[in-house]
Amino acid sequence: MGLLVVGGTAFRVWQVARVDDRDRADVVVVLGAAQYAGRPSKVLEARLRKAKALFEQGVADHVVTGGGRREGDRFSEAEAGKRWLVDHGVPEDRVIQVGEGNDTLGTIKAVADVVLGKGWETAVIVSDPWHSLRARTMARDAGLDAWTSPTHSGPIVQTRETQAKYILRETAALLYYRSTHASADRIAIDQEVG
Repeated sequence: MGLLVVGGTAFRVWQVARVDDRDRADVVVVLGAAQYAGRPSKVLEARLRKAKALFEQGVADHVVTGGGRREGDRFSEAEAGKRWLVDHGVPEDRVIQVGEGNDTLGTIKAVADVVLGKGWETAVIVSDPWHSLRARTMARDAGLDAWTSPTHSGPIVQTRETQAKYILRETAALLYYRSTHASADRIAIDQEVG
């Protein structure tokens, strides 16, 4: 039975990672990843490029950047994301930064509070493919009508070995979240994702 649950969950992680839903929404939400002195990591930059493309395609009128800051950081992931988007042509008044949360669950809850507080309900979540199902599940649990448009560039999607590691990691993280409704980001592979 346990093998079926794990296998079925891994299949769903893989399956949702392949879905790029660009239906119209109230907001595009970019989940944070590492930033270095205000400069997005390659993982975060890939997510920001995808969010910018969705904004330019008219998927949503606003982009929300999420993610807090680590101890010693001058910038939050959300600030670094907003700066990058504005520097790359997205109007500043169309980018909302939510600089709270140091893990997926904390970021999703903070973003949902802001989005729902503005009277919006729908969101396209941008993250890495393998992170999509867990992020979407958390967003829906936080009250958003959410779907995903994952990035298909960046270091997390370059090799089959890396992809397999992240599918296994996200399978464990999703099962943990579903059983506890607590953050599962401590099940980490590297420092850039979480």
